[in-house]
Amino acid sequence: MQYRTVPKTGDSLSVLGFGAMRLPVKGIAIDETRAMALVHAAFDAGVNYIDTAVPYHMGASEAFVGRALAGKYREQVKVATKLPPWTVHSRADMDATLTAQCSRLQTKKIDYYLLHSLNRENWDKLLALGVMDFLDTAEATGRIQNAGFSFHGDLETFREIVDARDWTFCQIQYNILDEEHQAGTAGLEYAAKNDLAVMVMEPLRGGMLANAVPSAAHDAYDAATVQRSPATHALRWVMNRPEVTVVLSGMNDEAHLRENLQTARETLPNSLTSDEVAMMAEARDAWRRAMQVPCTGCGYCMPCPFGVNIPECFNLWNNHSLREEGWTAKIEYAVRLGGALDGVSVNAGLCRACGKCMTRCPQQIPIIDALCTMQQTYEGPLWKAKKFIISHAAGVGTRILAHRAHKGRERE
Repeated sequence: MQYRTVPKTGDSLSVLGFGAMRLPVKGIAIDETRAMALVHAAFDAGVNYIDTAVPYHMGASEAFVGRALAGKYREQVKVATKLPPWTVHSRADMDATLTAQCSRLQTKKIDYYLLHSLNRENWDKLLALGVMDFLDTAEATGRIQNAGFSFHGDLETFREIVDARDWTFCQIQYNILDEEHQAGTAGLEYAAKNDLAVMVMEPLRGGMLANAVPSAAHDAYDAATVQRSPATHALRWVMNRPEVTVVLSGMNDEAHLRENLQTARETLPNSLTSDEVAMMAEARDAWRRAMQVPCTGCGYCMPCPFGVNIPECFNLWNNHSLREEGWTAKIEYAVRLGGALDGVSVNAGLCRACGKCMTRCPQQIPIIDALCTMQQTYEGPLWKAKKFIISHAAGVGTRILAHRAHKGRERE
Protein backbone atom coordinates (compact mmCIF):
# COMPACT_ATOMS: atom_id res chain seq x y z
CA MET A 1 0.00 0.00 0.00
CA GLN A 2 1.20 3.50 -0.81
CA TYR A 3 0.96 6.03 2.02
CA ARG A 4 0.98 9.82 1.92
CA THR A 5 1.74 12.27 4.70
CA VAL A 6 -0.66 14.78 6.25
CA PRO A 7 1.41 18.01 6.19
CA LYS A 8 0.37 19.45 9.56
CA THR A 9 0.43 16.26 11.65
CA GLY A 10 2.76 13.81 9.98
CA ASP A 11 0.02 11.13 9.90
CA SER A 12 0.74 8.50 7.25
CA LEU A 13 -2.51 7.66 5.46
CA SER A 14 -3.18 5.08 2.78
CA VAL A 15 -3.75 6.73 -0.58
CA LEU A 16 -6.83 4.51 -0.92
CA GLY A 17 -9.50 5.27 1.65
CA PHE A 18 -12.70 3.34 2.25
CA GLY A 19 -15.87 5.35 1.65
CA ALA A 20 -18.77 3.95 3.68
CA MET A 21 -21.59 5.53 1.68
CA ARG A 22 -22.10 2.67 -0.81
CA LEU A 23 -21.62 -0.51 1.20
CA PRO A 24 -23.09 -3.84 -0.02
CA VAL A 25 -26.79 -4.07 0.74
CA LYS A 26 -29.60 -6.58 1.03
CA GLY A 27 -32.74 -4.80 0.00
CA ILE A 28 -32.31 -1.38 1.59
CA ALA A 29 -30.23 -2.49 4.58
CA ILE A 30 -26.47 -2.94 4.79
CA ASP A 31 -25.45 -6.53 4.08
CA GLU A 32 -23.62 -6.81 7.40
CA THR A 33 -21.76 -10.05 6.72
CA ARG A 34 -20.48 -9.13 3.29
CA ALA A 35 -19.76 -5.50 4.16
CA MET A 36 -17.84 -6.48 7.29
CA ALA A 37 -15.69 -8.96 5.37
CA LEU A 38 -15.02 -6.36 2.67
CA VAL A 39 -14.02 -3.61 5.10
CA HIS A 40 -11.79 -5.93 7.13
CA ALA A 41 -10.11 -7.21 3.96
CA ALA A 42 -9.32 -3.58 3.08
CA PHE A 43 -7.87 -2.93 6.55
CA ASP A 44 -5.80 -6.12 6.43
CA ALA A 45 -4.40 -5.00 3.06
CA GLY A 46 -3.21 -1.69 4.52
CA VAL A 47 -6.14 0.73 4.10
CA ASN A 48 -6.07 2.86 7.26
CA TYR A 49 -8.69 5.55 6.60
CA ILE A 50 -12.47 5.10 6.53
CA ASP A 51 -14.99 7.86 5.86
CA THR A 52 -18.62 7.87 7.00
CA ALA A 53 -21.35 10.40 7.84
CA VAL A 54 -24.70 10.69 9.61
CA PRO A 55 -26.97 10.29 6.55
CA TYR A 56 -25.12 7.44 4.81
CA HIS A 57 -27.21 4.28 4.43
CA MET A 58 -30.18 6.11 5.96
CA GLY A 59 -28.33 6.66 9.23
CA ALA A 60 -26.87 3.15 9.56
CA SER A 61 -23.34 3.73 8.27
CA GLU A 62 -21.74 5.21 11.40
CA ALA A 63 -22.92 2.39 13.64
CA PHE A 64 -21.70 -0.17 11.10
CA VAL A 65 -18.28 1.50 10.96
CA GLY A 66 -18.17 1.45 14.75
CA ARG A 67 -18.70 -2.32 14.74
CA ALA A 68 -16.17 -2.78 11.93
CA LEU A 69 -13.48 -0.88 13.89
CA ALA A 70 -14.10 -2.62 17.22
CA GLY A 71 -11.08 -4.44 18.60
CA LYS A 72 -7.70 -4.42 16.88
CA TYR A 73 -8.74 -2.23 13.95
CA ARG A 74 -9.55 0.87 15.97
CA GLU A 75 -5.90 1.60 16.73
CA GLN A 76 -4.65 1.04 13.21
CA VAL A 77 -7.41 2.82 11.25
CA LYS A 78 -8.31 6.51 11.24
CA VAL A 79 -12.04 7.22 11.19
CA ALA A 80 -13.64 10.28 9.62
CA THR A 81 -17.19 11.50 10.03
CA LYS A 82 -19.04 14.77 9.60
CA LEU A 83 -21.22 17.42 11.24
CA PRO A 84 -24.39 17.74 9.10
CA PRO A 85 -25.41 21.43 8.75
CA TRP A 86 -29.02 20.56 7.92
CA THR A 87 -29.68 18.99 11.35
CA VAL A 88 -27.86 21.61 13.42
CA HIS A 89 -29.89 24.55 14.69
CA SER A 90 -27.86 25.70 17.72
CA ARG A 91 -24.41 25.50 19.26
CA ALA A 92 -25.73 22.83 21.66
CA ASP A 93 -26.85 20.70 18.70
CA MET A 94 -23.22 20.43 17.61
CA ASP A 95 -22.10 18.97 20.92
CA ALA A 96 -25.07 16.61 21.00
CA THR A 97 -24.35 15.44 17.45
CA LEU A 98 -20.70 14.74 18.22
CA THR A 99 -21.60 12.84 21.40
CA ALA A 100 -24.05 10.66 19.49
CA GLN A 101 -21.49 10.04 16.75
CA CYS A 102 -18.83 8.94 19.23
CA SER A 103 -21.36 6.54 20.72
CA ARG A 104 -22.31 5.05 17.34
CA LEU A 105 -18.66 4.77 16.33
CA GLN A 106 -17.72 3.23 19.70
CA THR A 107 -14.89 5.69 20.22
CA LYS A 108 -13.91 8.54 22.52
CA LYS A 109 -12.40 10.57 19.71
CA ILE A 110 -12.95 11.23 16.02
CA ASP A 111 -9.64 11.20 14.17
CA TYR A 112 -10.77 13.35 11.23
CA TYR A 113 -13.92 15.43 11.70
CA LEU A 114 -15.48 17.40 8.86
CA LEU A 115 -18.10 20.07 8.50
CA HIS A 116 -20.29 18.31 5.97
CA SER A 117 -21.06 19.51 2.43
CA LEU A 118 -20.12 23.15 2.83
CA ASN A 119 -21.27 25.75 0.35
CA ARG A 120 -22.04 29.45 0.83
CA GLU A 121 -25.33 28.83 2.66
CA ASN A 122 -24.13 26.04 4.96
CA TRP A 123 -20.90 27.84 5.82
CA ASP A 124 -22.70 31.05 6.78
CA LYS A 125 -25.23 29.10 8.84
CA LEU A 126 -22.60 27.20 10.83
CA LEU A 127 -20.54 30.33 11.42
CA ALA A 128 -23.57 32.14 12.83
CA LEU A 129 -24.26 29.21 15.17
CA GLY A 130 -20.73 29.22 16.61
CA VAL A 131 -19.08 26.35 14.78
CA MET A 132 -15.57 27.76 15.30
CA ASP A 133 -15.99 27.66 19.07
CA PHE A 134 -17.38 24.14 18.77
CA LEU A 135 -14.35 22.94 16.82
CA ASP A 136 -11.89 24.72 19.14
CA THR A 137 -13.51 23.18 22.22
CA ALA A 138 -13.78 19.70 20.72
CA GLU A 139 -10.13 19.77 19.69
CA ALA A 140 -8.99 21.10 23.07
CA THR A 141 -10.83 18.30 24.90
CA GLY A 142 -9.56 15.63 22.51
CA ARG A 143 -12.94 14.60 21.11
CA ILE A 144 -11.76 15.75 17.68
CA GLN A 145 -8.17 15.09 16.65
CA ASN A 146 -8.19 16.91 13.31
CA ALA A 147 -10.75 19.39 11.98
CA GLY A 148 -11.61 19.77 8.31
CA PHE A 149 -14.49 20.23 5.93
CA SER A 150 -16.05 18.65 2.85
CA PHE A 151 -17.01 21.00 0.08
CA HIS A 152 -19.64 21.32 -2.66
CA GLY A 153 -19.70 25.03 -3.50
CA ASP A 154 -17.87 27.54 -5.68
CA LEU A 155 -14.14 28.25 -5.77
CA GLU A 156 -14.41 31.67 -4.13
CA THR A 157 -16.22 30.22 -1.11
CA PHE A 158 -13.72 27.37 -0.94
CA ARG A 159 -10.79 29.78 -0.69
CA GLU A 160 -12.61 31.79 1.96
CA ILE A 161 -13.15 28.68 4.09
CA VAL A 162 -9.54 27.55 3.70
CA ASP A 163 -8.40 30.98 4.93
CA ALA A 164 -10.84 31.08 7.86
CA ARG A 165 -9.09 28.57 10.12
CA ASP A 166 -5.99 26.49 10.63
CA TRP A 167 -7.60 23.37 9.16
CA THR A 168 -5.76 20.07 9.00
CA PHE A 169 -7.55 18.81 5.89
CA CYS A 170 -10.38 19.24 3.44
CA GLN A 171 -12.40 16.93 1.22
CA ILE A 172 -13.29 17.82 -2.35
CA GLN A 173 -14.94 16.19 -5.33
CA TYR A 174 -12.26 15.61 -7.96
CA ASN A 175 -12.05 13.47 -11.09
CA ILE A 176 -11.45 13.87 -14.81
CA LEU A 177 -14.83 15.59 -15.24
CA ASP A 178 -14.46 18.03 -12.34
CA GLU A 179 -11.21 19.87 -13.03
CA GLU A 180 -13.13 23.15 -13.21
CA HIS A 181 -16.21 22.22 -11.16
CA GLN A 182 -16.67 23.22 -7.50
CA ALA A 183 -13.18 23.50 -5.93
CA GLY A 184 -11.58 21.85 -8.94
CA THR A 185 -7.88 21.84 -9.72
CA ALA A 186 -7.50 25.43 -8.56
CA GLY A 187 -8.98 24.52 -5.16
CA LEU A 188 -6.84 21.40 -4.90
CA GLU A 189 -3.70 23.45 -5.47
CA TYR A 190 -4.84 26.22 -3.12
CA ALA A 191 -5.46 23.75 -0.30
CA ALA A 192 -2.07 22.11 -0.82
CA LYS A 193 -0.39 25.51 -0.88
CA ASN A 194 -1.87 26.11 2.58
CA ASP A 195 -0.58 22.73 3.82
CA LEU A 196 -3.98 21.05 3.99
CA ALA A 197 -4.24 17.34 3.38
CA VAL A 198 -6.74 16.76 0.58
CA MET A 199 -9.15 13.84 0.67
CA VAL A 200 -10.83 13.24 -2.69
CA MET A 201 -14.42 12.02 -2.95
CA GLU A 202 -16.25 10.89 -6.09
CA PRO A 203 -13.09 9.92 -8.03
CA LEU A 204 -15.34 7.76 -10.26
CA ARG A 205 -18.27 10.21 -10.29
CA GLY A 206 -20.58 7.85 -8.43
CA GLY A 207 -19.41 4.89 -10.53
CA MET A 208 -20.12 6.54 -13.88
CA LEU A 209 -16.46 6.62 -14.92
CA ALA A 210 -16.26 2.87 -14.38
CA ASN A 211 -19.63 1.61 -15.58
CA ALA A 212 -20.98 3.88 -18.31
CA VAL A 213 -18.07 4.46 -20.66
CA PRO A 214 -18.88 6.10 -24.01
CA SER A 215 -17.47 4.42 -27.09
CA ALA A 216 -15.01 7.23 -27.81
CA ALA A 217 -13.55 6.87 -24.30
CA HIS A 218 -13.26 3.11 -24.82
CA ASP A 219 -11.37 3.81 -28.04
CA ALA A 220 -8.91 6.02 -26.15
CA TYR A 221 -8.38 3.35 -23.47
CA ASP A 222 -8.01 0.57 -26.06
CA ALA A 223 -5.16 2.49 -27.70
CA ALA A 224 -3.17 2.70 -24.45
CA THR A 225 0.15 0.89 -24.22
CA VAL A 226 -0.87 -0.76 -20.93
CA GLN A 227 -4.43 -2.09 -20.85
CA ARG A 228 -6.37 -1.20 -17.68
CA SER A 229 -10.01 -0.98 -16.68
CA PRO A 230 -11.83 2.38 -16.92
CA ALA A 231 -12.00 2.51 -13.11
CA THR A 232 -8.25 2.01 -12.80
CA HIS A 233 -7.54 4.71 -15.38
CA ALA A 234 -9.78 7.16 -13.49
CA LEU A 235 -8.27 6.38 -10.08
CA ARG A 236 -4.73 6.62 -11.43
CA TRP A 237 -5.52 10.05 -12.83
CA VAL A 238 -6.49 11.31 -9.35
CA MET A 239 -3.70 9.52 -7.48
CA ASN A 240 -1.19 11.00 -9.91
CA ARG A 241 -1.70 14.42 -8.31
CA PRO A 242 0.91 14.97 -5.57
CA GLU A 243 -1.50 17.30 -3.73
CA VAL A 244 -3.92 14.41 -3.11
CA THR A 245 -3.55 12.62 0.23
CA VAL A 246 -6.39 10.07 0.21
CA VAL A 247 -8.71 8.92 -2.57
CA LEU A 248 -12.01 7.64 -1.20
CA SER A 249 -13.69 4.76 -2.99
CA GLY A 250 -17.15 3.47 -2.07
CA MET A 251 -16.27 -0.17 -2.67
CA ASN A 252 -19.12 -2.69 -2.45
CA ASP A 253 -17.65 -5.58 -4.39
CA GLU A 254 -14.68 -7.83 -3.65
CA ALA A 255 -13.31 -7.53 -7.20
CA HIS A 256 -13.43 -3.73 -6.96
CA LEU A 257 -11.44 -3.84 -3.74
CA ARG A 258 -8.75 -6.08 -5.24
CA GLU A 259 -8.42 -3.87 -8.30
CA ASN A 260 -8.31 -0.65 -6.28
CA LEU A 261 -5.70 -2.04 -3.91
CA GLN A 262 -3.48 -2.90 -6.88
CA THR A 263 -3.96 0.62 -8.27
CA ALA A 264 -3.04 2.14 -4.91
CA ARG A 265 0.12 0.07 -4.74
CA GLU A 266 1.28 1.05 -8.21
CA THR A 267 0.32 4.70 -8.70
CA LEU A 268 2.86 7.19 -7.41
CA PRO A 269 2.57 11.00 -7.65
CA ASN A 270 3.49 12.36 -11.08
CA SER A 271 3.78 8.84 -12.49
CA LEU A 272 1.46 9.22 -15.49
CA THR A 273 3.24 9.61 -18.81
CA SER A 274 2.42 12.42 -21.22
CA ASP A 275 0.66 9.86 -23.43
CA GLU A 276 -1.52 8.76 -20.49
CA VAL A 277 -2.41 12.36 -19.64
CA ALA A 278 -3.42 12.97 -23.26
CA MET A 279 -5.44 9.73 -23.29
CA MET A 280 -7.36 10.80 -20.16
CA ALA A 281 -8.10 14.20 -21.71
CA GLU A 282 -9.52 12.43 -24.76
CA ALA A 283 -11.66 10.18 -22.54
CA ARG A 284 -12.83 13.17 -20.49
CA ASP A 285 -13.99 14.98 -23.62
CA ALA A 286 -15.90 11.89 -24.72
CA TRP A 287 -17.79 11.80 -21.41
CA ARG A 288 -18.57 15.50 -21.54
CA ARG A 289 -20.06 15.14 -24.98
CA ALA A 290 -22.25 12.23 -23.86
CA MET A 291 -23.46 13.26 -20.39
CA GLN A 292 -26.87 14.79 -19.79
CA VAL A 293 -26.59 15.89 -16.14
CA PRO A 294 -23.64 15.96 -13.64
CA CYS A 295 -25.32 13.86 -10.92
CA THR A 296 -23.14 11.67 -8.68
CA GLY A 297 -26.03 9.80 -7.04
CA CYS A 298 -25.27 11.12 -3.54
CA GLY A 299 -29.00 11.25 -2.67
CA TYR A 300 -28.91 14.56 -0.78
CA CYS A 301 -31.87 15.74 -2.91
CA MET A 302 -34.06 13.00 -1.47
CA PRO A 303 -36.74 12.35 -0.42
CA CYS A 304 -38.87 14.07 -3.02
CA PRO A 305 -42.27 15.02 -1.54
CA PHE A 306 -43.94 13.92 -4.79
CA GLY A 307 -42.18 10.58 -5.09
CA VAL A 308 -39.58 11.19 -7.80
CA ASN A 309 -36.43 9.08 -7.39
CA ILE A 310 -34.20 11.88 -8.61
CA PRO A 311 -30.79 10.12 -8.47
CA GLU A 312 -32.14 7.05 -10.25
CA CYS A 313 -33.78 9.21 -12.93
CA PHE A 314 -30.49 10.97 -13.65
CA ASN A 315 -28.48 7.76 -13.43
CA LEU A 316 -30.68 6.10 -16.02
CA TRP A 317 -30.62 9.18 -18.26
CA ASN A 318 -26.82 9.45 -18.19
CA ASN A 319 -26.32 5.73 -18.68
CA HIS A 320 -28.67 5.70 -21.65
CA SER A 321 -26.88 8.65 -23.19
CA LEU A 322 -23.45 7.12 -22.58
CA ARG A 323 -24.55 3.77 -23.96
CA GLU A 324 -26.18 5.54 -26.93
CA GLU A 325 -29.40 3.56 -26.56
CA GLY A 326 -32.58 4.32 -28.47
CA TRP A 327 -36.10 2.96 -28.03
CA THR A 328 -34.98 0.31 -25.53
CA ALA A 329 -34.11 3.13 -23.14
CA LYS A 330 -37.76 4.21 -23.02
CA ILE A 331 -38.83 0.68 -22.18
CA GLU A 332 -36.28 0.47 -19.37
CA TYR A 333 -37.43 3.85 -18.09
CA ALA A 334 -41.06 2.74 -18.02
CA VAL A 335 -40.17 -0.50 -16.23
CA ARG A 336 -37.65 0.80 -13.70
CA LEU A 337 -39.12 4.24 -12.98
CA GLY A 338 -42.61 4.32 -14.41
CA GLY A 339 -44.05 1.37 -12.51
CA ALA A 340 -44.99 -0.51 -15.67
CA LEU A 341 -44.47 -3.82 -13.90
CA ASP A 342 -44.78 -3.25 -10.16
CA GLY A 343 -47.10 -0.23 -10.16
CA VAL A 344 -44.64 1.89 -8.15
CA SER A 345 -43.96 5.10 -10.07
CA VAL A 346 -40.89 7.23 -9.27
CA ASN A 347 -40.53 8.85 -12.70
CA ALA A 348 -39.59 12.42 -13.61
CA GLY A 349 -43.14 13.37 -14.56
CA LEU A 350 -44.19 13.30 -10.91
CA CYS A 351 -42.15 16.48 -10.27
CA ARG A 352 -44.22 19.51 -9.23
CA ALA A 353 -41.33 22.00 -9.25
CA CYS A 354 -41.40 22.66 -5.49
CA GLY A 355 -37.63 23.30 -5.55
CA LYS A 356 -36.75 21.53 -2.28
CA CYS A 357 -34.30 19.22 -4.05
CA MET A 358 -32.39 22.13 -5.57
CA THR A 359 -31.62 23.65 -2.18
CA ARG A 360 -29.95 20.39 -1.11
CA CYS A 361 -28.04 19.43 -4.25
CA PRO A 362 -24.24 19.59 -3.72
CA GLN A 363 -23.72 19.72 -7.50
CA GLN A 364 -26.07 22.70 -7.87
CA ILE A 365 -27.87 20.91 -10.69
CA PRO A 366 -30.97 22.65 -12.15
CA ILE A 367 -32.99 19.60 -11.18
CA ILE A 368 -36.43 20.91 -12.10
CA ASP A 369 -35.39 21.77 -15.65
CA ALA A 370 -33.59 18.44 -16.02
CA LEU A 371 -36.62 16.46 -14.84
CA CYS A 372 -38.83 18.44 -17.20
CA THR A 373 -36.54 17.53 -20.10
CA MET A 374 -36.59 13.89 -19.01
CA GLN A 375 -40.37 13.90 -18.93
CA GLN A 376 -40.48 15.27 -22.47
CA THR A 377 -37.87 12.76 -23.64
CA TYR A 378 -39.20 9.60 -22.03
CA GLU A 379 -42.89 10.11 -21.34
CA GLY A 380 -44.86 12.32 -23.70
CA PRO A 381 -48.61 12.40 -24.31
CA LEU A 382 -49.01 8.59 -24.63
CA TRP A 383 -47.17 7.80 -21.39
CA LYS A 384 -50.00 5.85 -19.73
CA ALA A 385 -50.68 3.90 -22.89
CA LYS A 386 -46.99 2.99 -23.22
CA LYS A 387 -46.91 1.71 -19.65
CA PHE A 388 -50.06 -0.34 -20.24
CA ILE A 389 -48.62 -1.93 -23.37
CA ILE A 390 -45.35 -2.80 -21.63
CA SER A 391 -47.20 -4.17 -18.63
CA HIS A 392 -49.49 -6.25 -20.87
CA ALA A 393 -46.56 -7.53 -22.92
CA ALA A 394 -44.70 -8.48 -19.77
CA GLY A 395 -47.76 -10.32 -18.50
CA VAL A 396 -48.07 -12.27 -21.74
CA GLY A 397 -44.36 -13.10 -21.62
CA THR A 398 -44.65 -14.31 -18.04
CA ARG A 399 -47.57 -16.59 -18.95
CA ILE A 400 -45.63 -18.02 -21.91
CA LEU A 401 -42.62 -18.77 -19.73
CA ALA A 402 -44.85 -20.37 -17.11
CA HIS A 403 -46.50 -22.51 -19.79
CA ARG A 404 -43.13 -23.64 -21.16
CA ALA A 405 -41.94 -24.50 -17.67
CA HIS A 406 -45.09 -26.56 -17.10
CA LYS A 407 -44.57 -28.44 -20.37
CA GLY A 408 -40.99 -29.11 -19.40
CA ARG A 409 -42.09 -30.65 -16.11
CA GLU A 410 -44.59 -32.82 -18.00
CA ARG A 411 -41.78 -34.19 -20.22
CA GLU A 412 -39.73 -35.00 -17.13
